[in-house]
Amino acid sequence: MTEQNPDLFSRLTLSASMLSNLDQLGYSSMTPIQSASLPLALVGKDLIAQASTGSGKTAAFGIVLVEKLLPADFAVQALILCPTRELADQVSQEIRRLARATGNVKVVTLCGGVALRGQVQSLEHGAHVVVGTPGRIMDHLERGSLKLKGLKTLVLDEADRMLDMGFFDDIAKVARQCPTPRQTLLFSATYPDGIAKLAAQFMKEPQTVRVQTQHSAAKIKQIFIEVKESERLHAVSQVLLHFRPESTLAFCNTKQQCRDLVAVLQGQGFSALALYGELEQRERDQVLIQFANRSCSILVATDVAARGLDVAQLEAVVNVDVTPDSQVHIHRVGRTGRADAEGLAVTLASLNEMGNVGKIEVLQGRESVWQPLSSLTPTGKGMLVPAMATLQIVGGRKEKIRAGDVLGALTGEAGFTREQVGKINVNEFSTYVAVQRQVAAQAVEKLSHGRVKGRSVRVRMLEDATGMQSAD
Repeated sequence: MTEQNPDLFSRLTLSASMLSNLDQLGYSSMTPIQSASLPLALVGKDLIAQASTGSGKTAAFGIVLVEKLLPADFAVQALILCPTRELADQVSQEIRRLARATGNVKVVTLCGGVALRGQVQSLEHGAHVVVGTPGRIMDHLERGSLKLKGLKTLVLDEADRMLDMGFFDDIAKVARQCPTPRQTLLFSATYPDGIAKLAAQFMKEPQTVRVQTQHSAAKIKQIFIEVKESERLHAVSQVLLHFRPESTLAFCNTKQQCRDLVAVLQGQGFSALALYGELEQRERDQVLIQFANRSCSILVATDVAARGLDVAQLEAVVNVDVTPDSQVHIHRVGRTGRADAEGLAVTLASLNEMGNVGKIEVLQGRESVWQPLSSLTPTGKGMLVPAMATLQIVGGRKEKIRAGDVLGALTGEAGFTREQVGKINVNEFSTYVAVQRQVAAQAVEKLSHGRVKGRSVRVRMLEDATGMQSAD
């Protein structure tokens, strides 16, 4: 008997092609949120599911909507609303992977920061699944370029963050334009009042699924450090020089705190960048790319700005301020220690934040482990210098550049080894490639005088995250 494991996908009523595809994708068994939500969602129930980034929620709703798709019908059959462009891009990629055995399924991403005209043309050619941010989806609905008559599934992903960002009215307008015989799936990490308001207005007898997010004390080492307000920002550098993580996500409660901390860290020679709501999309893309490809050691962010960000092998999380929402603390800490890796979470707390620390202890069901700030002494030698640097090539998808073209140019004529080249990101008009820091200047020189996809390209090194231009 092979059906002893209740978390196997094979116990669900899924098509043979979906089961085979899940097996090929390495989805051996369901995560807790998938196990709790899929049986209900697959029989057509509306769902309110509490789940955080990294819990497998995208597959939880993705499997449901892909199973209902009719590839021969070129109408929008599923619409997924996301709070940020980064999350929308991630969700689109995952839906394409889940749908690859279903036939020729077209997924279109509609977000701000990209010209409307190209998106309108994509929609004119037909789409089965649309993923986007509420504001841009509203733009297309008002223009008449997005039609939802054939919609079967509406998904609100990370609904709490969309509400935090002031999208309630846009979500409500979108929901009103969806056909009423439809399934609505709402996923949220926390459960603010606005969720109940959305559910009451736009969902039909929704089932509620909650999976308590807890972190193994063995897997994620959590340390609390008492600080005075005047010590807080400089305490971050003490944490970094003591534990020496290669990749750190530092959370601040406000945008101003983000700016102040980055200024302090860069002034001390750390490789740090900030992520907050007012950045232009191009700047935001560059910050995320540099952090994900190991060209920047420390990303300082607000909770809203970091939502949907999923960085592999994040070694440490530093809570610069204690969040008043203990559920948010759980989600912050859960960014590290993913898969089989161990993680470190350090929280700086002043005396007037101890009430919030108490709420976290109640939720986690254990007392905090404290360490004095004076015990954090520098270990190892020198600053934390990122292993990689990022090169920007002018030209991207519009010029039909692919990652393989860039890798080929670097490992072919330019003479670099595969090991000296890191992550390659091809955007619409630019391509970013990480290379080992010690060969970065040489790589700029060789690419500038060589060819990518048979033609000359302009290349520059991105400004270093210490605020200095990397040495050429």
